[in-house]
Parts: sequence; structure tokens; C-alpha cells
Amino acid sequence: MKMLNNLTETEILSLSKEGDNEALTFIITRYRAAVEVLASKYSDSPIEREDLIQEGMIGLLAAINSFDCSKGAAFSTYCYTCINNSLQTALRKVSRRKDVPQNSVVPLEEEFVNSKNSVLSAEDSFLAQESVSMLTQQLQNELSEFENNVLRLHMIGCSYREIANKLGKTPKAIDNALQRIRKKLKVVSF
Repeated sequence: MKMLNNLTETEILSLSKEGDNEALTFIITRYRAAVEVLASKYSDSPIEREDLIQEGMIGLLAAINSFDCSKGAAFSTYCYTCINNSLQTALRKVSRRKDVPQNSVVPLEEEFVNSKNSVLSAEDSFLAQESVSMLTQQLQNELSEFENNVLRLHMIGCSYREIANKLGKTPKAIDNALQRIRKKLKVVSF
């Protein structure tokens, strides 16, 4: 390791790319703290801290393998960008609905209101059914027929384009309808 201390970062990166494990370990050790700091920015995320650090380390390895000093950027800048991109990608993957198996999604009223194994008492079940009924009625009163159709399709996971195709409208019309629905839902009370 003492020999590596006398080399520039670019030289160490070149050695690492040539397969020098000592050079690779040196760079990883040098930037491990940066990975931990960047991962700690996402402490409220659904991903555990250690998993975030691993994702950051993947970004660090990608930076080491793909860095090109002829592009003019400093390795540290490039490295931080790669680490952050890796973390962001991991967070997006966790929050994507398309990765959730469709048969694992159960509507709220089906799970808590209609379930025979419900944790709700008979009284709570009745009140929940009444609340759902009142909300449904209020939505029917507040929203136009078109907006109700858009909301139903949106709630089952259809994209703007899919909704537009089903209703014979443009995606922009669907976006406008969803904006109106959001405004109307802010004032809905029961």
C-alpha cells in the first residue's frame, strides 16, 4: 500500500482497471466513507442502511470501471455522481408498482371490511363500510361521470395512455381530469 500512496489517483485507477487488486482495494477504502455519507441522506427510505451502502458500493465500482480521465472531470466528482445515481436507481426500483405482483394487491375495503378474518369488530366493520359508502357517494356527487371513470381506472393502476385509449380521449385530457380530481378531493369530507 505504501507504493500506492506515491501515485496519483489516475495512476491508481489505471492499475485498478488492469486488474491490480491492491489498487482497487485502495480506491474502495478511500471512497467508502463517501458512499456511507451519500447513503445516509436516504435514512428515511424503505431500504435498509446496509443495503443502501451496498448499492452505493456498486455505483463506486461502476465509477472505477468506467472513469475516463480524458473527459476532464475529476474522479471524485464522477464517483459521487455514479454513487448517487446507483442509490436513486435502487430507490426507484423499490417504489415502482410494476414490480409488485398483481395478486398481492388487495383493495382496502376487501381486506379490512369484507374479510372473515378481519381484525375489525362488527361495529368497526359497519362504520368502515359506511365511510366507504359515504365517500363513494360524495365522489359521485362531486365528480363528473368522466372524472369518476378516470379515477376508477387510475386507481386500478392504468397509465394515462391506457385510460385515454379506454375512454377515447388524449393523455392530456386525462392529466387535466386527474388535476381537477385532486383539487376536488382536497375538499372532500365525510
